[in-house]
Amino acid sequence: MKLATYFGIAAALLLILCCFIPWAYYPDLQQNFTGFYSKGNNYGKPGKAFILLSVISIAFFLIPTLWAKRANQFTAVLIFSYALKTYLLFAACYLGICPQLKIGLYGILIFSLIVLVCSLLSRAPIKAEG
Repeated sequence: MKLATYFGIAAALLLILCCFIPWAYYPDLQQNFTGFYSKGNNYGKPGKAFILLSVISIAFFLIPTLWAKRANQFTAVLIFSYALKTYLLFAACYLGICPQLKIGLYGILIFSLIVLVCSLLSRAPIKAEG
């Protein structure tokens, strides 16, 4: 699929954007958590990892070799698995209080899945032996 590379790059850029918008609202704290802020840094800063892995994935999308496509598949699996772990962490209820999930948390799941699918569909040009 020719457009998989472009869709993958766009999804990786949107994944980076989702790190800056609210992920969850915690009513007991009356605060929104993002990829870079959680009260007392209890959940860490997963936005840093998403940005790093997304930039690496964009670089691999732009390199037209077979090894880059395979490395991109590995990177995309890391992005998706970390997004799934982050979703479960931020969406979990604690002490009977459940956070209100915001669009950013859904965005990291959706865009990481798109990056994964696009990394599987992108192709490297094959040189004919001759």
